[in-house]
Amino acid sequence: MEQGAGCPAVGGSYPQKNAEILSSQYGINLFLAGLLLTFAWAVHAVGISKSHLLSYLITLMLIQLLWMLWYLCRSCTQRRLIRDKDTHAGARWLKCGITLFAVITLILDSFKIGYYIDFSNCLSPTEGIFPVTHAVHTILQVYFLWCHAKDVIQSFKTLERFGVIHSVFTNLLLWTNGVLTESKHQLNEHKERLITLGFGNITIVLDDHAPQCNCTTTTLCSIFSQGIYYLYPFNIEYHILASTMLYVLWKNIGRKVEHHQQNKTPFKFHGITVGMIFGLIVLTSTIAIVVVYLIQIGGSKIKSELALTMFYLHAIFVLALMCTAGIVALLIYRLEDRSLDNSKNPARKLDAELLVGTAAGSWLLSWGSILAIICAQGHPKYTWYNLPYSVLVIIEKYIQNLFIIESIHREQEKVNDDIKTLRIVTISRGSTLSLTPLYKEIYNGRAARDNGDIPCLFKGSICGREDDGGGVAREETSQDNSLVMHSASDFSLYSRNSVTNNKRRILKNIAAFLFLCNLSLWIPPAFGCRPEYDNGLEEIVFGFEPWIIVVNLAMPFSIFYRMHSAASLFEVNCKT
Repeated sequence: MEQGAGCPAVGGSYPQKNAEILSSQYGINLFLAGLLLTFAWAVHAVGISKSHLLSYLITLMLIQLLWMLWYLCRSCTQRRLIRDKDTHAGARWLKCGITLFAVITLILDSFKIGYYIDFSNCLSPTEGIFPVTHAVHTILQVYFLWCHAKDVIQSFKTLERFGVIHSVFTNLLLWTNGVLTESKHQLNEHKERLITLGFGNITIVLDDHAPQCNCTTTTLCSIFSQGIYYLYPFNIEYHILASTMLYVLWKNIGRKVEHHQQNKTPFKFHGITVGMIFGLIVLTSTIAIVVVYLIQIGGSKIKSELALTMFYLHAIFVLALMCTAGIVALLIYRLEDRSLDNSKNPARKLDAELLVGTAAGSWLLSWGSILAIICAQGHPKYTWYNLPYSVLVIIEKYIQNLFIIESIHREQEKVNDDIKTLRIVTISRGSTLSLTPLYKEIYNGRAARDNGDIPCLFKGSICGREDDGGGVAREETSQDNSLVMHSASDFSLYSRNSVTNNKRRILKNIAAFLFLCNLSLWIPPAFGCRPEYDNGLEEIVFGFEPWIIVVNLAMPFSIFYRMHSAASLFEVNCKT
């Protein structure tokens, strides 16, 4: 009987499970087709031009725009209905971050439009349509994520699964397109720098996709063409953040949400001064290092070697500090006895998987550098600094991942019952039950003087008011002993709270420091400071083209890791 009763429920889950599988396969095939088209354009395949790739991306964006408009209209007509929400998804700081990246992406689109106008004589119309469509897509998508990132969809689930997964892989393809375009620009600059480092035996062939006509306004063309590549890092981060938020929305479709109140954890600067100061010092010094590096690299062999040495020494110092901070935080966690939150949470699960998965990009590059140093026959002096740098990159990510994943899984500390507002049942002189004043009033000795009532039940002790003088004396003695006991208990509680607050303050400072350090380490590779390109030793050991392929595949994940870690550490700081 029980099995028969359970069969319909089990059978009812099959259609939704099939819809999840079908939609995921649809998204993967959509992505693979776009990925192959992108690769064909990158290698100058016969019959494949940039207009074909852009036409495919424009079509995907238009389909997503239609779906988002349909969803927004349907939500508007059903706005009075109570909808389930995933309180862990789409945090406000995450929405603010994606909005900032979206604004810079709109500036990038305006630069592309200006670039197309200046070269309109020899560019395909799709290169003008693409930035316009992308700008509209960006505006509507940010609005959609602000309003509906927390939704747990319970109607039209099959259709919505296909719409959301289409949006996820559309953003991933736009991210891939941005990564490839930016990487090709960086690769051209890298090939020119290798000559100054003395690697003239490497074949230098520039991969040029520049328009085959003259610009109508030379000054504006130069501004647009150079500015576009400085804005690409923000566009890349925007699309990967959008795809992760949409993926969480897809995972939440049809999910049964546990209705419980989530404690809001706003960000506060109070108590993190030390971490912020040290983090800002690292951030400022990193920006200075990047500026000097970009000026010096490629100027001459001596200047290039000095730039690489300067970068490695600075990075080694910062990574060593980050390792130390992470170890201290983990030791504090080992001293605490707090349970982990193992409840189902798609957003938290995705955060942990992204941390480990994207860290593999940096680990791949680091192990490649270590092997190159070991196997190379000749070693320029600056390449030896690459060894401790690569080892520290591996160790630092290992420690930081452990700290972040444990932090986001730890249950928030609950307020101790002893320091909450308490009311204690007492028996008055007239044998009627009443509630005493607050605990603080009892502790201060005022409760006993109000109307002649004496607290009767206090920490499990029972007392009574007697009419004779001996009873009064015993009553006062009992009250004094109770106050002494509570004074000792309150002091012990204060000591425990003081130790806990000190630990929390240290953890918040560590999280703030690591947050700024990750932002600092995001800047160099995002803006062209990439010693993996400019070192030259890896190209000799592995070969130029194989190593460049490895770098181009791993570097986007390494860059995303730093930004995602910064976002996760911001959340850790708020929760601590």
